[in-house]
Amino acid sequence: MIDLHTHTLFSDGVLVPAEHLRRFEVLGYEAVAITDHADSSNLDFIIPRIVQAAADLNRYSPTRLIPGIELTHVPPEMFKSLTARARDLGALLVVAHGETPVEPVIPGTNRAALEAGVDLLAHPGFISEEEVRLAAEKGIFLELSGRKGHCLTNGHVARLAREAGALLAVNADAHEPGDFMSAIRAECVGMGAGLSAVEYAQLRVNMASLVARL
Repeated sequence: MIDLHTHTLFSDGVLVPAEHLRRFEVLGYEAVAITDHADSSNLDFIIPRIVQAAADLNRYSPTRLIPGIELTHVPPEMFKSLTARARDLGALLVVAHGETPVEPVIPGTNRAALEAGVDLLAHPGFISEEEVRLAAEKGIFLELSGRKGHCLTNGHVARLAREAGALLAVNADAHEPGDFMSAIRAECVGMGAGLSAVEYAQLRVNMASLVARL
């Protein structure tokens, strides 16, 4: 089990990184990324602290903590510079808050994030076929979300990803312990989006390959 999109009290989650990681450890996870919400106002505050937490906690936990960030509701024109800045600060995983149908994300965010070269486009909503092809070309993961509301377009995302050969990830977008997914629940998210058992197994392999490269 791997989750590439979770939140702590450094944004709108409820746990400090140590407890956050411990609870994923108990669930048997191989790795979890902390990707708290950020824009230009707090990028340089959050990332160094998560990097430090990862350096400390990874000495002791069998579950790897990956320091990341989620660029959230930022103007599309800022994605390229903020993505580069996040990597310079030490984020190993850059997530973009995509055009979910349940929040007023600025139109054009999906494309800007993909062109900026983020690692994961979270809950991309009614993403276009052209954007999915761009994600496939760049090797950027598209998210099938386990979160209420964000999950409404999972079937759309899965269908277009299959047609374009784009990479998919299943993530909880967890903000509190009740959001953390068991292996069974995560599989339900993937299969509920229309993936076959073989496709879901490949999704897990692809997620593990990404973590190994980070």
